[in-house]
Amino acid sequence: MRTLFNAEMSELADDLIAMARHVETAITHASDALLTGNVELAQTVIAEDAALDELEGLVDERCVLLIAQQQPVGLDLRTIISSLRISASLERMGDLAQHIAESARRAYPASAVPESHREILEGMCAAAKEAASETVRLLETRDLNVAAAIVSDDDNLDALHSRAYKAIIDGSYTGSPQETLDLALLARYFERFGDHAVGVSRRIVYLVTGDHSGDRSKI
Repeated sequence: MRTLFNAEMSELADDLIAMARHVETAITHASDALLTGNVELAQTVIAEDAALDELEGLVDERCVLLIAQQQPVGLDLRTIISSLRISASLERMGDLAQHIAESARRAYPASAVPESHREILEGMCAAAKEAASETVRLLETRDLNVAAAIVSDDDNLDALHSRAYKAIIDGSYTGSPQETLDLALLARYFERFGDHAVGVSRRIVYLVTGDHSGDRSKI
């Protein structure tokens, strides 16, 4: 029975890694579509979000069955509960990538990225891609140095988010109301993407160290 349980737990870990890889692909393609105006790439991200939703459903079902059938305790139970929360964060990261792709598609054939904010959004795209890549590595390795790197990426996204808003209201921005709204939403999508990546990192830190204080400095 324990052998079967260990196999199920291993498959659960593999499912989370598969979700994280899907998120990495989604944010990479969504970012590229945003910066290049590639509507076909944007549409691919939008269409493939359903696959991530399906993976989340499989993870949730596996977790519920493990709890009901195996009645885990201690670290095993914490791992299953954390997996449920990690899968929810990954699904939300996929949704945010989808929203970014939708912004690129909505603006087509024009660009959703005004020249006044291109540098900022390029930085946000790069930081989000790095956070997604590190999330995959974290789930594969549970390396706390990778968890710390995710927090650093989020700090960068927060700073860029603040810059984007300040550039809108500093009096020199001349975009239309729709462009202003799209820009504010894009900055928010990237900022939230980083927040969810940090959420995943905190869950892994908790599993590795037992520290559930939520203190980012301890990651």
